[in-house]
Amino acid sequence: MNHAHGMGSKRPWPFAVAGLASAALLFGTAELVSAFFGGSSSPMVAMGGSFIDITPPWLKDLAIGLFGTADKIALFVSIALVAAVAAAGIGLLSRRRPNAAYAAIAALGVAMSASVLSRPATGPLDVVPTIVGVFSGLAALAFLRPRAEAALQEGPVAIELRAEGGAPASSGGSGRRAFLAWAGAAALLAAAGTLAGRAASGVRNLAAATRDALRLPAPASPAPPLPGGLEPGIEGMPPWQSPNTGFYRIDTALVVPEVDPSTWSLRVHGLVEEEFTLGFDELLALELEEAWVTLTCVSNPVGGDLAGNARWLGYPVRKLLDRARPLDEADMVLSTSIDGFSASTPLEVLTDERDALLAVGMNGEPLPLQHGFPVRLVVPGLYGYVSATKWVVDLEVTRFDEKTAYWTDRGWSDRGPIKLASRIDVPRGFARVPAGSVALGGTAWAQQRGISGVQVRIDDGDWVEAELAAEASVDTWRQWSYAWADAAPGRHTVTVRAVDGDGEAQTAERADPVPDGASGWHSVTFTVE
Repeated sequence: MNHAHGMGSKRPWPFAVAGLASAALLFGTAELVSAFFGGSSSPMVAMGGSFIDITPPWLKDLAIGLFGTADKIALFVSIALVAAVAAAGIGLLSRRRPNAAYAAIAALGVAMSASVLSRPATGPLDVVPTIVGVFSGLAALAFLRPRAEAALQEGPVAIELRAEGGAPASSGGSGRRAFLAWAGAAALLAAAGTLAGRAASGVRNLAAATRDALRLPAPASPAPPLPGGLEPGIEGMPPWQSPNTGFYRIDTALVVPEVDPSTWSLRVHGLVEEEFTLGFDELLALELEEAWVTLTCVSNPVGGDLAGNARWLGYPVRKLLDRARPLDEADMVLSTSIDGFSASTPLEVLTDERDALLAVGMNGEPLPLQHGFPVRLVVPGLYGYVSATKWVVDLEVTRFDEKTAYWTDRGWSDRGPIKLASRIDVPRGFARVPAGSVALGGTAWAQQRGISGVQVRIDDGDWVEAELAAEASVDTWRQWSYAWADAAPGRHTVTVRAVDGDGEAQTAERADPVPDGASGWHSVTFTVE
């Protein structure tokens, strides 16, 4: 009876480990093989992309609010955790029903293959990494399963048999040690495959090498000289010009598209009199213009940092559309990225005199890969989800009542003008600052209207005017400062609001980013000591 009880009380952890090791080898092998195919051929990337496609707006907004520009890392970690739970479950299933476990892996392979094929610019060959990975996972589970059974026999029963002089199920604990060694070897192979796949992808990244060798032409119309005094000179303030490496990135691409400029082209078509296709060399030969433009993400919460200011080089979109000659009935341009993302931009915004650019340069160098190399759209006055299409390959002149875009299909507004906003950058929330004179500073923006004033309120006091730094243009953000003299020790709250160039004051009404951008006053609480 004791022997039977000992056998029944065992926890089949080796089978869960076998499932985890097999899944790791599946994904590691697929990642290695995917280095020789397209970026979306990785099943992990494809599943992440499919998840983003079905993500409701509230969940997307929650993820960006929690993780900011690390949202993609958080997504991959979440997928890995779900995959680990499923893998452990399949491993446990394999103990009693091995054929069902193998069938489950095959079914997952079919689902992952379907996910790969659902991604833009993928074809039948892109499922090869998934197929190879699935066979690796099946082979690993078939190999580890009997060894997991042997490891399981190294439990209480084997010890009890030794105490009674009986023969152990396996000698010297070698079954458990052998199983752990084999499972560890599978995990190491999986890690090596993943790392090798990433390294091979980097070596094969022709887009990066081409970008590094590219020399952009000088602009035919350079940006006007910047005035002095753009920054208030307060320690801790962000720079007025956002560096490329620190510029925020929010998009739907889990793997940055690798676009060879020699094969890139832009198709302009739809409700136009003249359809045409533009190549990269043709684009660089046009009269390019420079402009300073602040971009803002619609998911930016009140006081958030999903905004950046840069000097862009590109060709005016209005001139492209002048060549195409849109029909009178058209009212929208649907821009599409090589990875399938699309944005709906009002036609009048792209044909007026604002600096809407088909951009090739950012802060004096070619666009970084993650910011749209070789070509993207930059449109002042609109949130990025309806205007700032990266890796753009298609402009379709159409109508709002005939076509919809990626995020408008998911509940967001179809136009997205940027709302007047201001934030406090110094001091940070919950900071501790010395008593006396306390420097307050921040940033405000209202693209296409500019900033004419910023006011701050300390605790429940009156609103007072802050000092504005210089303004480069109505399309760039503007920094502000306020010297709070004789700050008393204790806990304090400062609130900020802005006034745009049209005299409109920033609303106090709180609104979530969904469906057309956040609103409300930004406040920061800190301690003077």
